Amino acid sequence: MHKIVIVGGGAGGLELATKLGDTLGKKKKAEITLIDCTKTHVWKPLLHEIAAGSMNPDKHELEYMAQAHWHHFRFRLGRMDRLNRRKKEVSIAPYIDEDGKEIIPRRSFQYDTLIISVGSTTNDFGIKGAAEHSIALDTQ
Repeated sequence: MHKIVIVGGGAGGLELATKLGDTLGKKKKAEITLIDCTKTHVWKPLLHEIAAGSMNPDKHELEYMAQAHWHHFRFRLGRMDRLNRRKKEVSIAPYIDEDGKEIIPRRSFQYDTLIISVGSTTNDFGIKGAAEHSIALDTQ
């Protein structure tokens, strides 16, 4: 079966995993895996409402595991730290808790198709005062 790995569960990666799961995953034409370093996703255009206190983030936070179940893809928690293009393999660093204990060991995933959708960093283009007087919606 064709293996599709998507690294990054932001707006683009999550939408892609969901659509591919609904089309290819549901019909068992491909195995889709979404990898992200967090368990949940908050749609960033709603952050201003959360910051203003007019929205409860718990009610608008999407759990990747539930989305994966409903839309026929797999979710794996972790941060990609290695890519072996020759072997067509991504590796995920061990997941360490706040006490330094390894919770999930290093894992590797083979792929036929790899999509890296890890987000971006805001560029203020050197505009005077922009960095000091704006709020960026960068990837965590």
